[in-house]
Amino acid sequence: MLETSARLLRLLSLLQAHREWSGPDLADRLGVTPRTVRRDVDRLRELGYPVHATPGTGGGYQLGAGAELPPLLLDDEEAVAVAVGLRAAAGQGVEGIGESSVRALAKLEQVLPGRLRRRISALSTFTVPMMRTPKDRVDPAVLTELANACRDGKRLRFAYRDHGGASSRRTVEPHRLVCTERRWYLVAWDLDRGDWRTFRADRIEPKPPHGPRFPPREPPAADLAAYVSKGVSSTAYAAEATVRLFVPLAEAASVVGPLDGTLEADGDGSCLLRTGAHSLDVLVIHVSLMGFDFEVVEPPELTDRVRALRDRLSRALDRTAAGSAGDS
Repeated sequence: MLETSARLLRLLSLLQAHREWSGPDLADRLGVTPRTVRRDVDRLRELGYPVHATPGTGGGYQLGAGAELPPLLLDDEEAVAVAVGLRAAAGQGVEGIGESSVRALAKLEQVLPGRLRRRISALSTFTVPMMRTPKDRVDPAVLTELANACRDGKRLRFAYRDHGGASSRRTVEPHRLVCTERRWYLVAWDLDRGDWRTFRADRIEPKPPHGPRFPPREPPAADLAAYVSKGVSSTAYAAEATVRLFVPLAEAASVVGPLDGTLEADGDGSCLLRTGAHSLDVLVIHVSLMGFDFEVVEPPELTDRVRALRDRLSRALDRTAAGSAGDS
């Protein structure tokens, strides 16, 4: 009995993790026969889980929305509270739990009955939060749609608005969502450009229907967080630079966020910062306000901007000192 219960939980987890499974694939994952899979699916249905089956060679099993909330150890009020809380966490980009919130929300909304969906939608629509929120918020419904497309391995179609406001239509093979403390990004293979691209989720407007499915590609980097950080903090800007910060890597990391640039160890007492901005003048201010001693590694033109700012500040101090002496 315990073995059967454990297998049912494993089966349910597989159905939630992937949009559709064939019978042989599930049997292989569970280490049982296809006949046992069919019996276990029937048991899940008896418990209230809406498992749909498609006959034929290309058919399989998938978990759908049901008429009743399956036994998640949550009553209706608790399910609404959890869903609203997950939407709030995903929309706020709460550090450390945002990505988990979207995954959990995608699983929960997959099986919520219609009456609870309507209650959650009404509560979200007619509630005004009085809290600090990111300037460019992303709709949690968009996040869950993107997460589902990544999970299911389906092509995604959407309208995209770039930083200049220009709109374009994109068809991509979505790979992963990456979140920072302020924004969400979609890493995907752009079919029209034939290359990996990073898209800000708040600029994405999905245009279903999505699909078909696609075979997974080798991701552009093993560390997708570092990949996105490099793309949005340096290569996306007209001016790029590398500077040496005269503090240990751990100390710099406490101040330099993913959107500020990427850090690399450079001995015990220093590290390298690769960053970017719309101009070299902005870069000087950007690095100076970090509060660390630094030197320019490249480009040489940035050294000229640092020198020009130093001279300008020196003149300002001299005029201030002269004015104070005249007043006395």
